[in-house]
Amino acid sequence: MVQAFIQGIGVGGSLIMAVGAQNAFVLKQGLKRSHSLPIAALCSLIDALMITAGVAGLGHLILAFPLIKDIASIGGAVFLVVYGARALHSSFIPQALSSESELKGDTLRAAVLTTLGISLLNPHLYLDTVVLLGSISTQFDGADRPLFGAGAVLASFVWFFGLSFGAKYLSPLFKKPKAWCYLDRFICLTMWSIAVALIWPYL
Repeated sequence: MVQAFIQGIGVGGSLIMAVGAQNAFVLKQGLKRSHSLPIAALCSLIDALMITAGVAGLGHLILAFPLIKDIASIGGAVFLVVYGARALHSSFIPQALSSESELKGDTLRAAVLTTLGISLLNPHLYLDTVVLLGSISTQFDGADRPLFGAGAVLASFVWFFGLSFGAKYLSPLFKKPKAWCYLDRFICLTMWSIAVALIWPYL
């Protein structure tokens, strides 16, 4: 039982920690100290729901209806292109963290909607959590399978909250406007690269 839980942490963590649109957004919001807690909680909750669905067998349904993946791929690519363009535009506007005040952040509603878009419109979310983790969980029987899922869920919570709140340790670096410029361009490159990867099979 312990082995299943530990494997869940390891496999889940390795998938979640890969550089992606979700992680880039969580990092930037953490640096801006803009709704860090609800964003980390929402990302973790979405992952938890998807992992649970995968362990319960929903991955077979997604594989049986490719149209679900197609819709998510095209919609996700459009969303990421737009968000990447916003990040690129932002990279040309001088900004820096101030020890006395925070950067002006998005409203909570805007942050939540962006988080939902970046998460739910990315088919990799479904492939990694629902299909891949769901498939791996089938090697476990009985109580070991939900324990594997619980380990993956724990890895997600630890990662997103750690990324969000750990960003404050990078704050001294981001008092320099150039650092924000490089971060926004990195986010743009990440978003556009994922968008190309999503749309490439349809070209």
